[in-house]
Amino acid sequence: MPLIEETLFGQIDKVKMAIERIKTFDPSKSELLQGLAPYYVAYSGGKDSDVLRILFELADVKHDLVHNHTTVDAPETVYYIRTIPNVRISMPDTSMWDLISAHTMPPTRLVRYCCKHLKERSGKGRFVATGVRWSESRQRSTRGSVEVVASKKAKRVILSADNDESRRLMENCTTRGTRVLNPIIDWTDSDVWEFLKHYNCDSNPLYKRGKKRIGCIGCPMTSNSKNELEKEYPKYKSLYIKAFDRMLKNGKKEYSWTSGEEVCAWWTSAKAQKINKNQMSIEMEG
Repeated sequence: MPLIEETLFGQIDKVKMAIERIKTFDPSKSELLQGLAPYYVAYSGGKDSDVLRILFELADVKHDLVHNHTTVDAPETVYYIRTIPNVRISMPDTSMWDLISAHTMPPTRLVRYCCKHLKERSGKGRFVATGVRWSESRQRSTRGSVEVVASKKAKRVILSADNDESRRLMENCTTRGTRVLNPIIDWTDSDVWEFLKHYNCDSNPLYKRGKKRIGCIGCPMTSNSKNELEKEYPKYKSLYIKAFDRMLKNGKKEYSWTSGEEVCAWWTSAKAQKINKNQMSIEMEG
């Protein structure tokens, strides 16, 4: 089922192109990448990673389909992932609750230690494939051909699962010795849903409930964390509050907060969502 895009250079079959990208960099066949383990396909349980796993089946290349359990995944996501054939669920050595206590601060948009320890912990030294796609923006219409090497001028910390305008088709992470391939980086939302419909994949049931993103419960990267914790997953809110209580008890800093409930209220507030580096320093030092 071709997803055809009209360009200045003619028609492009996006499905065929994505499969060719996967085959081109296949570690088991590429002379350049010879000797590496098979592809490490990062599977989150979201719609983009569903497209990715189906594309790898169509490409018929060796790969390991791996989901990193974060301990704060939505129950619906956990159950859905268990229905996927051949997925390996990697359990962490720690939990979000212990990380909060150990780092003596809540995770924020700028200090995302939770991603490092829970979502980005495996795949080191492997050729990783992700379902990352470019965000829709005005810059999208001015972008030319796909760049293969990531820019060295990026000032923000971008993790391998992030959708961002600066992402590239193939990237290198020198600190982890990891290569990253993003074969559907130029797909739109409509491309994704059309592809999944064709292959009879309903994807994560949370989408049918109106969810736009599938991620960790309470994630500071979303503006809906307060509503999510209070109305949808109150048990997770209780666990966060207990973790914040331990953080206050174990931390060596003098916090302005006096209870885990106060921390949670601040953490899910509009002020915390818009936090910048200087504000974080003021808040965290009390």
